[in-house]
Amino acid sequence: MTPEAPFVVAIDGPSGSGKGSLAGSIAERLGFHLLDSGAIYRLLALKALQQRTDLDDEAALIELLREFDIRFEPGEELTIPFLDGIDVARELRQERTGDAASRVARHAGVRSNLLQLQRGFFRSPGLVADGRDMGTVVFPDARFKFFLWASPEIRAERRYKQLITMGLSANIADLLAEIEERDERDRSRSVAPLVPAEDAIVVDSSLLDLTQVVELVMEHIESEI
Repeated sequence: MTPEAPFVVAIDGPSGSGKGSLAGSIAERLGFHLLDSGAIYRLLALKALQQRTDLDDEAALIELLREFDIRFEPGEELTIPFLDGIDVARELRQERTGDAASRVARHAGVRSNLLQLQRGFFRSPGLVADGRDMGTVVFPDARFKFFLWASPEIRAERRYKQLITMGLSANIADLLAEIEERDERDRSRSVAPLVPAEDAIVVDSSLLDLTQVVELVMEHIESEI
């Protein structure tokens, strides 16, 4: 399927809702480019951790962006993130990095400095953008907006299985507590809080597998183009 004009599909949602897998599948089906905005924040957070930068120091974090060398390359399943020329896919998936990214994302100055970088991913034939404020802030004029949700318990279980599969240790009770804490932090931040766009379609994936969610979203997109 090749649309006549490029457009954006924005997919937002909390950590562990499955929006990354959904976005990748939709991008593949449409032949579109993919923006994993969460990975950008994780890369900045990882750089801050590596350099022992205070995650509450907005000015210091913005300074890191002056030499923020990142890129993404195709992988067998997901895109591979590089920071300063090094493959950091494994480090990016760790809970420590995810928690740090949520703290980094609270800062208005950081978000505004990353805005142009994110919007630069939009080019022909189109873009699927995955994040927490894609439909509300980064691409408010996106043609399609979806907000993917799942209960914290389901998300903790999914994350646990993912980490175990990767050969990493995990505790499901700790994961649930971290997810609930991150949800509250993301919802309550003063800048670009985690909320569905007014015109977004909310999809609860708690009882759906990836294939079912992909088909549901694609059915809606195909009915409109």
